[in-house]
Amino acid sequence: MLLLTGATGLVGSALLPRLLAEGEPVRCLVRDPRRLGAQRVRVQIALGDLTDPPSFRNALRGVHTVVHLAASIRDQPRGSIEELNGIATWRMVEAAERQGVERFVFFSVLGASTHHRTRLLRAKALAERAVREAKLRTIVFAPSIVYAPGDPWLRLLERMSWLPLMPVSGRGHAHFQPIWAEDVADCVVAALRADAAVVAVDDLPAPGSAVARDRDAARRARYELAGPETLSHSEMVHVALRSLGRVRPLAHVPTPVVSRGLRLVERAMGPSAFATWDEAELMESSMTCARGCADAQVLGVRPQRMAAVLGGC
Repeated sequence: MLLLTGATGLVGSALLPRLLAEGEPVRCLVRDPRRLGAQRVRVQIALGDLTDPPSFRNALRGVHTVVHLAASIRDQPRGSIEELNGIATWRMVEAAERQGVERFVFFSVLGASTHHRTRLLRAKALAERAVREAKLRTIVFAPSIVYAPGDPWLRLLERMSWLPLMPVSGRGHAHFQPIWAEDVADCVVAALRADAAVVAVDDLPAPGSAVARDRDAARRARYELAGPETLSHSEMVHVALRSLGRVRPLAHVPTPVVSRGLRLVERAMGPSAFATWDEAELMESSMTCARGCADAQVLGVRPQRMAAVLGGC
């Protein structure tokens, strides 16, 4: 049995059909099963969320693998970014160890660091440390920005594209290697297969042998997932605009103005705010890796260009 959190999210909604196609029995930890759509009749349902640790214990019964995708890039009424990304992951890892789970798959972010300027990447770094120190086989994915047609960020850009000028937070110089959610899901499935193949070796390898080193590497596997091109924030906005068939000049709004404005919006609108400062700040922080899409290619996946996925170019 595999437990999937974040099944209704950007990566989860692409990954779940692939797991089911593999014949994997899947249990989903969700607040509202209706959000799973037609897939809800094909999976086991565990009611709960990241703010409810007792629900972890129930969800983990009989589970051999956890794929932990659930996260939040903004504060929620029942938990902060730090609680929902850092503390919740630490608690889930502890619960998985107690329940005898064999393998824990976690999604971090490229560039996560305890000293990062953004709250999310600091929280992800602490969560990744908890996963790395777990007494389990672990697979960590650290992607650059993940996108899919119709995702919340692209929907926001579409709404703003009706303005005569397209507002962009800061100078738009932060660089990303955007990767399509479908390509990310393919990487996860390939990594799970690779891990299973290594574990399936029956003969006990001699210490220091190639097989032993492979097993040790598989026990703490980490993949940095990036698309095939490096784009600035401004360039990604232009790609999105072209996919919509619209041409708009960019209006770069000074960071202090964006920060004050979005904090006021968040106070006024709460969780329904169209954007928060924490989200905008992420788009001012580069997320790239020197190896580009090499890790994805090792897994047999060739990520597509953003323009090819969105169209219009």
